[in-house]
Amino acid sequence: MIPLSILELVRVTEAVDARGAMDNARDLAAHAEKWGYQRIWVAEHHNMQGIASAATSLVISHIAAGTQRIRVGAGGIMLPNHAPLVVAEQFGTLARLYPGRIDLGLGRAPGTDGMTMRALRVNPENAQRFPQDVLELQHYFSPEAATGAVQAVPAAGTEVPLWILGSSLFGGALAGELGLPYAFASHFAPQMLLQALDTYRNRFKPSAQLQKPYAMVGVNVIAADTDAEARRLHTTQQMSFANLLRGARRLSQPPIDDIEDYWSPAEKAQAQQMLARSIVGSPATVRAGLRKLIEETSADELIIVSDVFDHQARLHSFELIAKCAEIADVDESSRRALG
Repeated sequence: MIPLSILELVRVTEAVDARGAMDNARDLAAHAEKWGYQRIWVAEHHNMQGIASAATSLVISHIAAGTQRIRVGAGGIMLPNHAPLVVAEQFGTLARLYPGRIDLGLGRAPGTDGMTMRALRVNPENAQRFPQDVLELQHYFSPEAATGAVQAVPAAGTEVPLWILGSSLFGGALAGELGLPYAFASHFAPQMLLQALDTYRNRFKPSAQLQKPYAMVGVNVIAADTDAEARRLHTTQQMSFANLLRGARRLSQPPIDDIEDYWSPAEKAQAQQMLARSIVGSPATVRAGLRKLIEETSADELIIVSDVFDHQARLHSFELIAKCAEIADVDESSRRALG
């Protein structure tokens, strides 16, 4: 099985406040480190009362301080919201505090609505500068930046690895042209997954950071002891998507017995499109789903969202997912040994 990582939503729930959400993220990272996960990322979201990662670099530091080995990073920073210099200062600082463990994934979307963009003083045209801003940011992390007239102290020489995030062909093409690793957001926008990966691999040019394409695929996975229990846990995420479609930014809700009582047929159809790549079930179901996804995408890594209301149940989900990967590794080794 390929490496598995975690996209942590830092969910504020009807039972857990923002501080609790950040502490739960840190606790998950400590467990994930023991279970063999490669990295844990958090994302920049603004004006969303159910997600406590708006100050993304601070949440990353909180998580990294509670772990020893697992990579911690942004999945991602919405670069049009910020000056590259400021992002470099923040992530250069993180790299000095936690050397060799910090990742920086970059997105082109604002990560919020138009009213909040105005509050952030963001010009919508900033997105047009995204490729140039990526290169500027990359420069601030290079050793050469130490001699520049403008320096992002203390970023120079940290060479924080950059990733391009995307849910369309644009990100795949740009990541390929720049020779950077690419992460596709199929956990909420799966429609263009295969085409975007093909674009990335076809356009890839080796760079100082990366010699060959490296694609990470985002996927919702909820594991429980039985298929029925996993489907029940999944209703929390289904309700979140229904609320999003309604324009209702609610806190994460506890699972319910019948999701059909919650959403309308139209909401169900749209939410199911967004959740089409989800893998929900017992260890056997999850193991088969992960294998199928890897075979279809040839992904180099999977980054898992397991949006479960109860923290202990979420830990159990991630532990089962890690064990599914271990079992798959054993089976794959056996097949190779058999010739």
